[in-house]
Amino acid sequence: MKDLLFLLILTLLYSCKTAEDHQSRGLSNLELGNYNEAIDDFNKAIELNPDFSNAYYYRGHSATMLRDHNGAIADFNKAIKIDPSYALAYGNRGVAKDVLKDYYGAIADFSKAIELKPDFANAYYLRGNSKASLKDCNGAIADFSKAIELKPDFTSAYSNRGDSKAKLKDYYEAITDFNKAIELNPDHATAYFNRANLKKKLGKSFSSDYNKAIELNPNYIEAYFNRGNFKDSLKDYYGAIADFSKAIELNHDFASAYFNRGDSKAKLKDYYGAIDDYTKAIEIDPDYALAYTNRGISKYQLNQNECPDFKKACELGNCENYNKGCN
Repeated sequence: MKDLLFLLILTLLYSCKTAEDHQSRGLSNLELGNYNEAIDDFNKAIELNPDFSNAYYYRGHSATMLRDHNGAIADFNKAIKIDPSYALAYGNRGVAKDVLKDYYGAIADFSKAIELKPDFANAYYLRGNSKASLKDCNGAIADFSKAIELKPDFTSAYSNRGDSKAKLKDYYEAITDFNKAIELNPDHATAYFNRANLKKKLGKSFSSDYNKAIELNPNYIEAYFNRGNFKDSLKDYYGAIADFSKAIELNHDFASAYFNRGDSKAKLKDYYGAIDDYTKAIEIDPDYALAYTNRGISKYQLNQNECPDFKKACELGNCENYNKGCN
């Protein structure tokens, strides 16, 4: 009898929960990373209150975390329909559209969020990212600058503004932005990597920045690749091979890393190893004309028949070696 009474009390307590109670538990699950459980909670909140704009918003946020971007957009749509002044819902719908490469739609949402909340620094930043994806570098810079004006310690805005300036070949100003990003966040691996690329273009010392980027992010594929190219240029072929090998370990389909490692091996007269790498690059990218050319050169060094590779390279537009020796 006591057990039945206990169950009845629990049932009554549960049935008395309000939409706000379910949302509160959903927010706790969302914060803990329990996204499916959070969605269940927000579902219950919506069931009790179909016009609960916050529950739709947070359910959309949970869907975003689960990479269900279309589902997230549907929930943000509902939140906005209930509350047309919901700036955060416009902002997060813009994020989902950006991920789906609907950059114009994302920009429209970020613009609406800014209209509703003119001091919304993150909306300017996100709109800048969408503009950058459309190659509107000047528009992106303007938005990143506004984000920085509103939030002077906005590290990512400095870094991304630097990237847009670099694309406009404003290298010194871009480096200034990367410097500021690093000052604000000394662990910003991308800022070190991008600064290294620009220092290299300007003939300045840059290798320490690649080293730092890798120290901060040991899985930074592009940093290993670029550092490998630098080591190759210094004739440190073994060091270059080590970096290209690490890039390949992290991305088995990195055709350029196989190709460049093949070049470093060829410079060490390891022609068999070079041929293996060029072959792998071709397997990944069958239209890699230079890989056919360089594999042909390595075969020539081993007194193997190089002409089929030179012929294939010629079919792909690189005919110099084929015309010299095989035609």
